[in-house]
Amino acid sequence: MIYTVTFNPAIDYVVHADDMQVGAVNRSRQEEVYFGGKGINVSVVLHELGLASKALGFVAGFTGEAIEQGLRADGIETDFIHLEKGFSRINVKIKSGEETELNGQGPEIPEDKLRQLFDQLEQVQDGDTIILAGSIPASLPADVYEQILRHLSGKQVRAVVDATRDLLVNVLKYKPFLIKPNNFELGEIFGVPLKDDVDEIVRYAGKLQEMGARNVLVSMAGDGAVLLDENGGVHACGVCKGAVKNSVGAGDSMVAGFVAGCETGDYDYALKLGTATGGATAFSEGLAKKELIAELLQQLM
Repeated sequence: MIYTVTFNPAIDYVVHADDMQVGAVNRSRQEEVYFGGKGINVSVVLHELGLASKALGFVAGFTGEAIEQGLRADGIETDFIHLEKGFSRINVKIKSGEETELNGQGPEIPEDKLRQLFDQLEQVQDGDTIILAGSIPASLPADVYEQILRHLSGKQVRAVVDATRDLLVNVLKYKPFLIKPNNFELGEIFGVPLKDDVDEIVRYAGKLQEMGARNVLVSMAGDGAVLLDENGGVHACGVCKGAVKNSVGAGDSMVAGFVAGCETGDYDYALKLGTATGGATAFSEGLAKKELIAELLQQLM
């Protein structure tokens, strides 16, 4: 089983407006609602790719109920912990020329509810995959990812961590199966500017392997992606061709595609499927759909 953990799920309310004016009344010409949060995005795309997962995390209030019901209606298995106070956040994304986002804060997560999550993690077994993605709410300890991987360290679990800076570096001692920094985040970790120099990216990604990561996937936006696999292989993949419509969830989709591709045991294929899946989200209004994923994958094969 694949488990995803989303500490701060959200309803993404996407508004399309023509010529938006700050300080004035504006009217939308189109609206969409998506249920998201980074781990949830991974679960949704895995489902699109034919892989089952269980979405864990915390929800609250009427918005939390909507997230849970919406995901289940779409065939996503959930086991969210319900909070008594607050409500799950609403992220407003305005698309009018430039894209503007206003992301909600989300509810506080008390200590007893966090302990409940750790109780849930007892269901994770040898051979399962757990995906930790995104930032940590202020109400949780900053080392919660480390705590989770320490809690699971006695089991043969494939851990995937999509985080930044210390949040990522501090879990490397638990030898995660996959980490996915982008080139700028990789540079931030080591205090060096990294753009599209593949040799430099490979060198610094290798340092993360030396620190414990088994597979390091570095995304480089329009310059493609580089993978250092656990067998010593280095793989590079270009980008798919298409018109970018969406900046939300492409990285999560890449993680989902890579994890799905790893089912074949072929890391080169996994990198291509991850790239195609990320591209399919970037070229869509919402998250990737299997038809476009298949079309883009053919470009890369």
